[in-house]
Amino acid sequence: MFLEFQSKFEFDTTVSTLVEKIEQANWKVQAIHDMKRSLKNKGYDVQPATVVELCNPDIAYKILSKSDERVFSSMMPCRISIYEKSDGKTYISLMNNGAMAQQIGGVVEDAMSFAFEKSMEFVKNVIK
Repeated sequence: MFLEFQSKFEFDTTVSTLVEKIEQANWKVQAIHDMKRSLKNKGYDVQPATVVELCNPDIAYKILSKSDERVFSSMMPCRISIYEKSDGKTYISLMNNGAMAQQIGGVVEDAMSFAFEKSMEFVKNVIK
């Protein structure tokens, strides 16, 4: 359900390249969560970790416009995580929403499968 790939770039370049590719495709970057900074503010020190939330309004509309499908809004927006591990390398992970949505079927499967495919296109720009 969760996929992990090693980046071909260092951490900051991975984040900036990924965000750039998402925006170039006319997707919306909803938020960028700097988890290292957030945890440091609470007295914890961790290696760099950033979560990028991305959304495509056309895809979101397909789910949010239907009353019975709104329950699946917890899968939105899509998220891609970029982090360093103890080996000093940068990694990217994301949930395979397409595989999860296959169990649901219908418009949710169509929308989330497409969103996952597009997310993978963005990720392919930064992985080995």
